[in-house]
Amino acid sequence: MWSSTMQFTVPAALDAVAAAIPDRVLLIQGDRRYTYADVVERSNRLASYLHSRGLGCHTPRSSLAGHEVGQDLLGIYAYNGNEFVETLLGSFRARVAPFNVNYRYVKSELQYLLADAGTTALVYHAAFAPRVAEILPDLPLLKVLIQIADDSGNDLLEGAVDYEEALASSPAEPPPVEPSPDDLYVLYTGGTTGMPKGVLWRQHDIFVTSFGGRNLFDGSVIESYPALAERAAAGPGTKLMILPPLIHGAAQWGVMTALTTGQSVVFASVVDHLDADEVVATIEREQVMVATVVGDAMARPLAAAIEKVGTTPLAAVANGGALLTPTTKQRLIDAKPGLVVIDGVGSSETGAQLTHMSAPGAVSTGQFKPGPDTVVVSEDLGSVLAPGHDGIGWLGQRGYVPLGYKGDAKKTEATFPVVDGVRYAVPGDRARHLEVEVIELLGRDSVTINSGGEKIFAEEVETAIAAHPAVADVVVAGRPSERWGQEVVAVVALEDGAAVEADELITHAATSLARYKLPKAIVFRPVIERSPAGKADYRWAREQAGA
Repeated sequence: MWSSTMQFTVPAALDAVAAAIPDRVLLIQGDRRYTYADVVERSNRLASYLHSRGLGCHTPRSSLAGHEVGQDLLGIYAYNGNEFVETLLGSFRARVAPFNVNYRYVKSELQYLLADAGTTALVYHAAFAPRVAEILPDLPLLKVLIQIADDSGNDLLEGAVDYEEALASSPAEPPPVEPSPDDLYVLYTGGTTGMPKGVLWRQHDIFVTSFGGRNLFDGSVIESYPALAERAAAGPGTKLMILPPLIHGAAQWGVMTALTTGQSVVFASVVDHLDADEVVATIEREQVMVATVVGDAMARPLAAAIEKVGTTPLAAVANGGALLTPTTKQRLIDAKPGLVVIDGVGSSETGAQLTHMSAPGAVSTGQFKPGPDTVVVSEDLGSVLAPGHDGIGWLGQRGYVPLGYKGDAKKTEATFPVVDGVRYAVPGDRARHLEVEVIELLGRDSVTINSGGEKIFAEEVETAIAAHPAVADVVVAGRPSERWGQEVVAVVALEDGAAVEADELITHAATSLARYKLPKAIVFRPVIERSPAGKADYRWAREQAGA
């Protein structure tokens, strides 16, 4: 379904769009506004600085295996803002591979991640300087430190340079290197079900699948840079508000797609947590049309804040990365008549794959329209299941897929198998291909509970429990059972002031779940542990279930 043989790079795409709409605002945060031309200049300056420090591409892609890296890796350990976006773009321009750093990580987790990446450069907010200082002795390869000033009051680390000073001291022209479609974009998985893994994407492939390079519905790929510029200039320049942190892949994809389609991106001014009231005030002030969320953990507070003010210019809420239950979708739609809720499904290893739209009078979840090259692969990875097949298989993606996992040939081979001569990405989601245009997503295999010989998908149970009005948040995990092997446990946080017994929640869930899927226990906790992006931490959930 590919309609273009053109190979793209992100810097060339940015230049083409910025040349067409230089004065259109690209980034908005509080009273800060940066046009497309501003972002080009600032990212060029950062690229020039990185190049001056000896960073770039050292080994051509053609000499490397899929799990190997021939570029310097730069970690972005920062809150949402223009600096994060400029660092992504400046890294690409300097032929340095950027990757995301979870700012909730404690010392040992942060040290593991940066060591696993072989990090040679780090861009970080001053708020994180003490944590960076703790691990520097254990990271001998880390030679470039760029510190973003903030209101934390933390001093510049020894050997570090201030972000704005690095830009001011560098030329506005790009460095004398030519970015390649083979240059890497690296996305680390969240580590909520296992250790984080660095997914290695060719820049062209991630551009096509997740940066706006193709139409997700018909599979057509943009034909050229002039066509990209023309599309962006012709667009209405709508405003998109990104609520999840940019350390989450889907948030980065939202920004990059906005950039390549000529939109403006709005960030919240409160960056270290979700302040839903501030978000809604910003949406009203900036007349934002679309906001992105990750699951109920973000969507519920957003709905509550909209209910308080009674109005919003929002036309759509786009969700990705975590379950958005029908109850929460309906609440959003009730809060703003005419609102549509768009679910997107994808992963670090596949890019965007599936979509589903809920509108007034038609709210559901679980079944999605497949995008280009999305399939269901048989359980033994031996064939692709035809639509209408009644078996459960693995959600897969072909075509524009990653090269592999950094430094791990074995996991690369397992996750990116060759089926009938075609290479697929199969990261572990269970699914059924019901019809040509309908795939039923069942859930991640790593959090599936095997109880009494039956497979129980955690998200299905979470949806049933979350529908109870007293439940603010829920995550479901398995714990060992002598009788069943594993048994289902729901870890629940209640709404403020709410009170409900465990038996009532189980009885409520029984209205939509078969008996064998019902939780054997409910564990109440004040709050559910999630990643900064809103994804459930299933390692934490299993600990709570076992307790």
